[in-house]
Amino acid sequence: MVLALIFFFFLLSSVSPSYGYDPLDPYGNITIKWDLLQSSPASNDVKVSLLNFQKYRHIEQPGWRVGWDWVGDEVIWSVQGAEATEQGNCSRFKGGQLPHCCEKSPLIVDLLPGAPYNMQTTNCCKGGVLSSMLQDPTKYASAFQMSIGAINVTSFTMPENFTLGVPGYTCGDPVEVAPSRYSSDGGRRWTQALGTWNVTCIYSQFVASSSPKCCVSLSAFYNSSIVPCPQCSCSCQGLPGAKCVKFGETPPLLQQVKDPNQESPALVRCSQHMCPVRVHWHVKQSYKEYWRVKITVSNLNIVKNYSQWNLVALHPNLKNVTQVFSFNYQPINQYGYINDTGMFWGIQFYNDMLLQEGKSGNVQSEMLLRKDPEMFTFREGWGFPRRILFNGDECVMPPPDQYPRLPNSGHGGARFSFSAIFFSLLLLIISC
Repeated sequence: MVLALIFFFFLLSSVSPSYGYDPLDPYGNITIKWDLLQSSPASNDVKVSLLNFQKYRHIEQPGWRVGWDWVGDEVIWSVQGAEATEQGNCSRFKGGQLPHCCEKSPLIVDLLPGAPYNMQTTNCCKGGVLSSMLQDPTKYASAFQMSIGAINVTSFTMPENFTLGVPGYTCGDPVEVAPSRYSSDGGRRWTQALGTWNVTCIYSQFVASSSPKCCVSLSAFYNSSIVPCPQCSCSCQGLPGAKCVKFGETPPLLQQVKDPNQESPALVRCSQHMCPVRVHWHVKQSYKEYWRVKITVSNLNIVKNYSQWNLVALHPNLKNVTQVFSFNYQPINQYGYINDTGMFWGIQFYNDMLLQEGKSGNVQSEMLLRKDPEMFTFREGWGFPRRILFNGDECVMPPPDQYPRLPNSGHGGARFSFSAIFFSLLLLIISC
């Protein structure tokens, strides 16, 4: 028994906490692909592609910031479609044009939309933003090209220690795979890279933040009470580092440090839960064969808009969704035969931007679902979701024993009172 316990704790300690497995998207990752296009003793031309293979997680502004460590004394002579944040010390190069970057650990960022044409390349210039596979499969990739050289190195060597520059992502080591193939002349001719390496980056919510970023409140037409977000879901007022603005107060926006390359820290409206985002699930109405749900997403972050937001819900009746009125909707069939998870996101130019806290800081929609006779019920909180995720991060749910419940029957209460009286009289007779 002791040996079994030791082996169990050894397994727990051997699992890296930075690896985030998501059962709703088990194969989701961001892949950094390096294609060696041309190689010579003087320089190597490479194409770097970032591919977001995640179903519902996306990269929003300020975008990705890819970094790595050179193994030798390589430098970046030129870049198309991106740029290095620092040039570094290039004093060893005398005369002529200096390299674009001489850093041992360069940091590359995407160009902004509208960059000059002579600096662009295919799939570049999106400000580092990557859409998810379901939300917009045409914008899930980004790419740039580099010319790399070194003084004492004559062959190409892959760099190491890759980073994505987005909180929560941890990247593995480069793995050589089959060379990429490129079509030309309308698909009549195919060429291939001299070599291709993949670097896989995995997201973990625990690595991204020590506290949750959203919470869920619940209500129903058959119960007058509203179940709020659990207290201190994301933080607690008065704790070190917890900042909030009370109602009626003016937020100190001028005191906020604004770095375009860094995400601004959350400054939320004071509440019992202290979450930047609240999702409210309201069971609105019941019909003979259908039932209706209203979903409201409220932004309580005073300094941030959420562009291209998305919401993932897990509920067994989502397999019978009939209509979603003001959101886009797509089922997530992660295992093929289970259809209990769906993704919601805004309609372009209508509600795809969740504005900062205020009168316009919310988006809402209603959903019509067909009742499944084999499982449908309003009892025991069945009409409420099992899980809610906002922008890929799981939200804090209220405890199940606090869910709005169906009102008790008056006859049931009468039966209980009669039974109590009967047993009381019986005990009284026995005691006499």
